[in-house]
Parts: sequence; C-alpha cells; structure tokens
Amino acid sequence: MSADFFDSTSEQQIESFTKSAREMLAGYGLNEVEVKCINYEFNATFSVVTGSGDKYALRINVNSTRTLGNIQGEIEFVNFASRIPGIKVARPVANSQDSYVSSIVHPESGRTLHGILYTWLEGEEIGDEPTHDQLVTLGAAMARMHQSAREFKLSEKAQLPTFSDWLWGTEDFLLSSKSLLTKEQFTAIKSAIEVIEADTHNLFAANPIQVIHGDLHGWNLMWHEGELFIFDFDDCGYGIPHQDLAITLYYLDTPEQDAAVLEGYRTVCELPIYTKPQMDSLLLQRRLVLLNYLYETKNPEHKEMLPAYLEKSMERVNGFLTGVRG
Repeated sequence: MSADFFDSTSEQQIESFTKSAREMLAGYGLNEVEVKCINYEFNATFSVVTGSGDKYALRINVNSTRTLGNIQGEIEFVNFASRIPGIKVARPVANSQDSYVSSIVHPESGRTLHGILYTWLEGEEIGDEPTHDQLVTLGAAMARMHQSAREFKLSEKAQLPTFSDWLWGTEDFLLSSKSLLTKEQFTAIKSAIEVIEADTHNLFAANPIQVIHGDLHGWNLMWHEGELFIFDFDDCGYGIPHQDLAITLYYLDTPEQDAAVLEGYRTVCELPIYTKPQMDSLLLQRRLVLLNYLYETKNPEHKEMLPAYLEKSMERVNGFLTGVRG
C-alpha cells in the first residue's frame, strides 16, 4: 500500500477515487454518466446520473476492512430488510457479471477496492437535527428490523462479524503496541473497556444474537415525503438489539429525543431489557470505537479532529469510571 497516496489532500484522493468509480461503473454498462463524490469519510460515496436521468449511489470501500464475504453478508441482509413490511432501504444493483460487488485495483494506493451500486434515495438526510416524528418513526423501524432479523440466515458464501468485543473486530490502536496514548490515558481507557466488555458479556449471555444494522444514526437515514429510508448497512453484523439502540441514542442530544425513539420502538414491541449502567457502557463503547478510528484513519480531515476528540473522550471516560466505581 502506498503511504504517499494517503498523505495527499482530500481533493486529490477524491479525484483519484472518482476515476476508480468510473472504471467500476463501466462494469454496469454505465459509461456516459455524471459522477460526483457526495461523501468521503470512512468510505467514498458517489452520485451517478445517466443521460436519461436515472440516479444511483456508488459506495467504494476505502477504509473498510470488510472482506468479500462480509460484503456479501451486507447485500443479503439489505435484500432481506427490503422485504420487511414498513422498512424502506436502498437496494443493491447487479453488474453485467450478475454480481452485486465490483472490485478493481487502485494503483495509487496499491489496494483492491470493492464497490456496491445502490438505487438512489430521494429526500434529505435526517442529520443531527431530527424531529420528534422522525425519531418515533426511526424507533418503530428499528423494532421491526429487530423482530424480523431473528429469522434471517446468511448463505454459505457470506460471513458477518460478531460484536461481542468492544472494537467489533477492528484493529486496536488504543491498547495495542500501536497506542499513542499517555500512561494515564491508557490506564483509564483500559479500565473503562474492562467494564464495557463485562457488561457486553452479560447482555450477550441474556439475549439471543441476531444480525443488526450497527450504524443507525441520522446520517444514514433519509426522509422523503413523510417516509423514512435506511441505508449504509456496511457495519451490519451479529449483535443484540441493545447495541443498535445505543448507537442511535449516542448521536442524540436531549432526553426528549431519546424518549421519542423509545416511544416509537414500543409501538411495535417491548424494549430490550437493560440497566442504565449497561446502556452507559454501550454508549461509551461507541465513543471509544470512534476514537480508535481517528488513530487509524487515512482521511486527512478526520485526522485533524483527533486532539479535541481525545480530550473530550477522556472527560467521558473519567466520568464513567467515577460513576461505575462510586
């Protein structure tokens, strides 16, 4: 892998990945199209518009460590979710080889990139200012997915990770030999993770494991004419409903917003059972996963976020430990 490529600017990286996007799109017979990068963070997502006005979204896995088996698992779960009453999702599109996954070599980085073409979703992302109605709708949709996913089975050619460890199977940059933390930071985070993993173990022991979305927040949700659409299943895997719920709550700002999600969930089924300390553990786990990502990412803009994010994270870790031990 070329380290020099990821030292280039975001604009240079996007320009290079746009060329890769066009190469992938040729495999769908989409040659004379307008291609524009609409998101470059963890992965790169492009809008694709044909001459006749048809629109698609192409996601190229850039930072993702997902294997081809994992991507196949994502596709199977998305197609399953598309058949759940009341759930609306972007659907994968097959290429000319009748495959939902397109792979090409990206010479500048030395990586083999995998991409999926999805149908386009109209509307606007809910983002970080969701309305009460949107949150109630989200809670209900989450519950419907959780109920139905108990019956979901992967094919033999697909695999998905199990989220029983605090890092959900990704590489450790906080507690491993690659850690750049101070001794005090390392000790505090290690202590917090021990509590998180104990709580996760207890929750897994008390609840059946099933496939969950794994990233249900406002930037993976579209709202169009009063309807909710879910996308970006790149983080799906085997977990428990509590983890989906915690991720959604992590990105909310007020108790009223939390209550709206729970209200929506209860319109479909009972909430998963957990204690407040257990939910606090799952919320902090999300924070530490994101902190770990900032140490690993090749995204220039995200790397700049690290100092401030680390400072705030340590405040939360210390508060968590004080509360747990008190």
